[in-house]
Amino acid sequence: MGRSAWTGYLATGAIAVAAYYVTVALDAPPLLRVILYCLVSASAAVAVWLGCLRNRPAAPLPWVLIGLSQVVYAVADGNFYVSHLVLHRTNFPALADVLYLGHYPLLVAGLVALIRLRTPGRDLPGLLDAALLAVVAGMLSWLYLIAPQTRSDAALVVKIVSVGYPMMDLAMFAVALRLILGPGPRPVPFFLLSTNLLAFLAADSVYVLQQLNGTYGAGNFLDALWLSGNLALGAAALHPTMGRIGEPARDSGPAPGPLRIVALCAAALVAPAAVLVQYAGGAYSGIPVAACACAVLFMLTIARLAGLVAEQRRLAITDALTGLRTRRFFEARLALEIARAARTGGSVAVLIADVDHFKSVNDRYGHPAGDRVLVEIGQRLRAATREGDLVARYGGEEFAMLIRDSGADDPAVIAERLRREVADRPVVVSGDLWLDVTISVGTAGFPLHGDTPVALVTAADRALYAAKAQGRNRIVPASPADGPVRGALTVDLERIADEVDARLSVHEHSRAVARWGALVATRLGLPPEAVHRTELAGRLHDIGKALLPCEVWTKPEPLSEPEWELVRRHPELGCHLAAAVPGLGEVAEIIRQHHERFDGSGYPDGLAGRRILVEARILAVCDTWAALLADRPYREPVDEERAVRELLSGRGGQFDPEVVAAFLDLRDRRLLGPPPLRDPRLPAADPS
Repeated sequence: MGRSAWTGYLATGAIAVAAYYVTVALDAPPLLRVILYCLVSASAAVAVWLGCLRNRPAAPLPWVLIGLSQVVYAVADGNFYVSHLVLHRTNFPALADVLYLGHYPLLVAGLVALIRLRTPGRDLPGLLDAALLAVVAGMLSWLYLIAPQTRSDAALVVKIVSVGYPMMDLAMFAVALRLILGPGPRPVPFFLLSTNLLAFLAADSVYVLQQLNGTYGAGNFLDALWLSGNLALGAAALHPTMGRIGEPARDSGPAPGPLRIVALCAAALVAPAAVLVQYAGGAYSGIPVAACACAVLFMLTIARLAGLVAEQRRLAITDALTGLRTRRFFEARLALEIARAARTGGSVAVLIADVDHFKSVNDRYGHPAGDRVLVEIGQRLRAATREGDLVARYGGEEFAMLIRDSGADDPAVIAERLRREVADRPVVVSGDLWLDVTISVGTAGFPLHGDTPVALVTAADRALYAAKAQGRNRIVPASPADGPVRGALTVDLERIADEVDARLSVHEHSRAVARWGALVATRLGLPPEAVHRTELAGRLHDIGKALLPCEVWTKPEPLSEPEWELVRRHPELGCHLAAAVPGLGEVAEIIRQHHERFDGSGYPDGLAGRRILVEARILAVCDTWAALLADRPYREPVDEERAVRELLSGRGGQFDPEVVAAFLDLRDRRLLGPPPLRDPRLPAADPS
């Protein structure tokens, strides 16, 4: 059914309404007025049934109930206007009133069924907003419509029917608010149906007021509201998108906009304003009702605010695409779980998974297909983990899993189950596009592979890169050599490194260089023992500065040549300190060479090219990146783009081009970034 049906219906209906008021103005025969009025009312019922037949909504029940309510309403209109205008019977209540009241339950049932279709889950914000406005409407209805009816001298049956109208209107209004304020699609029929409900509510409320003061008469402006509401309902049913009103909401809907917030605030002020009006008018009997409404509104407002805070927190820790937790939440939770495991003697496993060849999916099928792949993989990983475990989107196409109380072999078993869960079934991107997708997984566990979040993630990252280097679609556990098996003297050297860092900057330096160095070494395919040496040498590469006068290496002004000679000694001094620790001979040599340059112009030995240990070539790049991006006493930090240009310009001169390429590849994959701020719990520099 095209556009012409519903627009033609509205145009014809508008002509009929205009003709009706012409008959009123000309005092035409009453029967003609009745026919014009009832044709409009009955046409809405016919339009609903015709719309159901032609548009075939997927869930017709709400429209069937609404159509039945309109049939009852049209019969009531016919009875009322024939009695009043033709037979001149104005007794109240009458059969028409029974029919009018009888159409409300059917209408409310239809609206409730529609709401259930649109929001199959919970929609607490919409419910609270609707409740707040309904309480205000209920208070006003009681003060100005219901209470005056109950205090009148009319017969009991008259009071019951008179009170029934505002009570039924309140029920309809509450459900209509829930529909209007709730989430879900809002096609043209949605607004037409909302117009029908609000027009009927306004007309019914004014009708009761006019009945109270004896000013109602058939043919006044209220008929225009009722007739317009009927036309809006019929047009909604005839519109070709009428079935979309019953489609479920795809999300919880947008945050409340300014108009909605202003409306809610204004509504919340109505109750205290009503108290003042009652007090000023000396009508003290209504003050308790208004006071109770104030209390209820206050509690609803607090509940709404609490809901907004909870929703903002949920959004802050939830990845918008996959619905998984964010990297920040994962890292915070990992720290808590490590602390818990350390207290209780338990264990924690970290799994890092990366989608294999994901770039080719985006390049070949487009980013929407890539997004669909990520969403599906996230769902499979979550379904394959236990209730208490955590799955997070770690960045790009990487996912991180936190497994509580895992045994020594459990992480590998769990990782293999996750790998199979992804690889065994293709991802359905669209009806005719199915993609075979695999993941590579690296695993690490506390306390075997580290006792801090950074250590565990770094170990799992190294294992992940090993898995990808071995051909992808496999799992690789971290090597025990990646763990914190370091002697007391090594720990003392690390403490010295932290004190040196504290003198130079508020940012991490040696820890960041160690972490990045291990990632680059893994990216270059170095064996685990070389990765471990790179990490430890990065951690200790600046310890030689502790043997130099502090005022030299923290001096904000340019150094003199004698001072430069002192600074150039720190790699040798650091080498001597590390070499004094049993088992650190190879690490000491890396520390000695980390300021050698690829073109041979570095210090202390002027080594060039492949004569420089690969671990030292890696640290030269990582050390420069960290120094460029952090604040130093002698230089302001630069942005990442300028730091990238510095590395690129130094290829073949200061840096090994292959190492620069690997480092920037990791940077492009968002595995690096600027050095983070130092943890305030780390040792501070000695002020002396």
